[in-house]
Amino acid sequence: MLIEADRSILLIVDFQERLMPAIHAGNAAAERAGILIRAASALEIPVEVTEQYPRGLGPTIAPVRELLPATAFIHEKITFSAQRDPAFAQHFANLREVGRDQIIVMGAEAHVCVLQTALDLQAAGYQIFFVADAVGSRAPESRDLAIARARQAGCVVVNSEMVVFEWMERAGTDTFRALSQLIK
Repeated sequence: MLIEADRSILLIVDFQERLMPAIHAGNAAAERAGILIRAASALEIPVEVTEQYPRGLGPTIAPVRELLPATAFIHEKITFSAQRDPAFAQHFANLREVGRDQIIVMGAEAHVCVLQTALDLQAAGYQIFFVADAVGSRAPESRDLAIARARQAGCVVVNSEMVVFEWMERAGTDTFRALSQLIK
C-alpha cells in the first residue's frame, strides 16, 4: 500500500525543548521532521502535534514549531499514547470522517509515546506509517526496538523520502520540482 496525500495526516509526537537534547541523533530526526512538515504544508496535508506535559518538558522545539502551518493542531497531553486522550481521539476521528485514515508518525521518545500512540491508532483502524529516520530515543537500542515492535505489530516502517515521493506520486510537476529540493 502506498501513502496517499489526500488520505494522510502528519503526526509529530513530543519533539519538545527539554526532551530533545537527551535524544540520540535528535537533531537529525528533527531535520527529517522539518522536511515532512514542509512537504505536508505544500500538499495541504493536516499537520498535528502533541506535547507531553509541556509545563515540564517545554513546548515543541523551535526548528519544528517555526515550520508548522497556521492550521496545525497542537495537543497537550499527559497520556503516553495520545490516542488515549479523548480530545485527541475525537479530533482524529473527525479527520477520518473526511477520509484521512493514513497517519505518518514521528517523534520522541520512539519506544514510549511514539510507539504507544502508533499502536493505539492502529488498533483504532488507522493505517500507520512509522518514519524510522524521524523518530528518536535517548538510547539507540530503544529506538531500534520501537521500530522493530512497530513493524511486528503491522505498522509500515518507512523513511522520510518514501513519504515525500509517495505523496507527490509523479515527477515533472511544479510540486515535484519544489519538494524534491527538500531531499537534496
